[in-house]
Amino acid sequence: MKQNPDYQGPILEIDKLSISFFTRLREIPAVMDFSVSVEPGEAVGLVGESGCGKSTVALGVMQDLGKNGAIVGGSIKFKGRDLGEMSQEELRDIRGNEIAMIYQEPMASLNPAMRIGKQLMEVPLLHDNATEQEAYDLALQVVTDVKLPDPKRMLDSYPHQLSGGQQQRIVIAMALMSKPALLILDEPTTALDVTVEAGIVDLVKDLGKKYGTSMLFISHNLGLVLETCDRVCVMYSGEAVEDGKIEEVFDRMRHPYTQALFRSIPLPGADKNARPLVAIPGNFPLPHERPPGCNFGPRCDYFEAGRCDQGVIPMRDAGPGHHSRCVKFEEIDWDAPIAAATETKSREIGDPVLKVGNLKKYYEVAANALFGGGEEKVVKANETLDFEARESETLAIVGESGCGKSTLAKVLMGLETATDGTITMGNKEIQSTPIEKRGTKQVAEIQMVFQNPFDTLNPSMTVGRQIIRALEVFDYGANDAERRERMLQLLDLVKLPREFADRMPRQLSGGQKQRVGIARAFAGDAKIVVADEPVSALDVSVQAAVTDLLMEIQREQKTTLLFISHDLSIVRYLSDRVMVMYLGHVVELGTTDQVFSPPYHPYTEALLSAVPIADTSVQKKHIVLEGDIPSAMNPPPGCPFQTRCRWKEKVPGGLCEKEVPPVRRLEGGHQIKCHLSDAELAAMEPVIVVHAAE
Repeated sequence: MKQNPDYQGPILEIDKLSISFFTRLREIPAVMDFSVSVEPGEAVGLVGESGCGKSTVALGVMQDLGKNGAIVGGSIKFKGRDLGEMSQEELRDIRGNEIAMIYQEPMASLNPAMRIGKQLMEVPLLHDNATEQEAYDLALQVVTDVKLPDPKRMLDSYPHQLSGGQQQRIVIAMALMSKPALLILDEPTTALDVTVEAGIVDLVKDLGKKYGTSMLFISHNLGLVLETCDRVCVMYSGEAVEDGKIEEVFDRMRHPYTQALFRSIPLPGADKNARPLVAIPGNFPLPHERPPGCNFGPRCDYFEAGRCDQGVIPMRDAGPGHHSRCVKFEEIDWDAPIAAATETKSREIGDPVLKVGNLKKYYEVAANALFGGGEEKVVKANETLDFEARESETLAIVGESGCGKSTLAKVLMGLETATDGTITMGNKEIQSTPIEKRGTKQVAEIQMVFQNPFDTLNPSMTVGRQIIRALEVFDYGANDAERRERMLQLLDLVKLPREFADRMPRQLSGGQKQRVGIARAFAGDAKIVVADEPVSALDVSVQAAVTDLLMEIQREQKTTLLFISHDLSIVRYLSDRVMVMYLGHVVELGTTDQVFSPPYHPYTEALLSAVPIADTSVQKKHIVLEGDIPSAMNPPPGCPFQTRCRWKEKVPGGLCEKEVPPVRRLEGGHQIKCHLSDAELAAMEPVIVVHAAE
């Protein structure tokens, strides 16, 4: 039963909200004095780093703070009624019916043992007393709305039979089943590829319009918030520090933290040598160790003792509908150029240290993998890869999940051996030598930094011991004292305090753990470091620090960096050359400037269009790829990209569906694997255009 249908005011009104969690030792204030409102049909973005209280606000709205969480001040009103004063029964009626939430991990919301159709039908059956047939028709309608192929087959599938993007669409469909007045999206696209993310973002915007749903969009991705929201609220350490209309906050920011966030993300124009990113100094305060006065004070460029560290700092008006929690925002020169971090000289790129020739990696799997039997099938993870990487160079490898990036990394590391082709490092071929047969020096020379820092550290060993263990494996130093000194130097190198040597991994944040992973990778003076999505699990300000750290170490040690990523903004900022992969093939290879400006491979063009950019002066061509990535076990005939390519019609004679395209060598060493004619390639327009600010 929908509550007061004639209600005209804000859908959601959070006023001076404070939420605490209670442990045996103390009360931990997670959110303080937080206010935000969401009008009918409006999308409001909530941005900030991990631990700033964004998800706690969402759980407060859902009245789902668990046993030890409680609202200790302020109120949350939904359509004018205080949620804190409602009975459990009223809340049950509102949750899922009037207020729906989409979580970051789609599988957490789906029952693996139930068909999709049954799960979707539960919503109208429970909330709207619909008949089986009505529920089925509605389920079919929303699955069609979220643009899933073959909706009837989808309803008959189990969750594990769908890709991550499809699962997330089902979760969105489930949330929209009861046409909620408010949809809370908690990082809904973090686990997805950027092309899939672009489709989901489009979908959420369209559905918001179609159903008139108001949205609270929680994200740490400022570009995504720019593309989806009308207003934005920036949070830091449990407080809102700035809010206002998107353009107002992005172009006329009035809080030092917002400014610091923007300076730490790679927008077009950032350059690792001439205009490096500026990481936010210091660390995020723990909730029970917040400083007096302004929470951001200890990390702020404009801090003034005696003013910024006194009393409670309130939100103040900074323009029409724009607020800032800063005592000095009228005095700061917001247009002053960034005090440049020391401009660094780019290193001379040296001779090739790694050559990959005609490399293939196939896996044989039983057609019926679960029970064995059936004919063998071949998964073609890497197809005829040809490239080289030079000393001091950063070569980025980009593409969606399943394109073969990580398989390539495993073969380079010796965790897998190649099916065919050669990998030459120094003067030795290593494609057939598994890691256990490689010598100490060979292992030390090629090291890896992994995507998830949580899985790569031993939870029962101190940080210092783990780095020393790597030094022992690499035969570094004559005795323990030398190794301990080198370990402390490595902590300095990755900008961690030396006392962290005695800490356990559980006492470190994600960014700190990733630094330990980097310290370990460089412990043996690695010549080549394979960085597999090393910053995708980290906050933007931590990303800036970690990427700058990698650059700095690379400059000092002349390391070759193979940077595997799907984040093209960071790739553009960091890399000297870019290799674009799709379904095991290298479809484009060139310098960063060549790959980011036309002519593009049609897949590169779609990738660039999908990247959210947090800059109001940027205009992008809008290309959303239809369909999912084909399976490497059953690739399409001809060009691997032809099933999703918008240029296919331009190639005569159905060539794209019959033949794998040859590698086209354009000027300056730029390569594209495509059947398009020279004239078509020459006519391509840029995807990203930056307009000068007026």
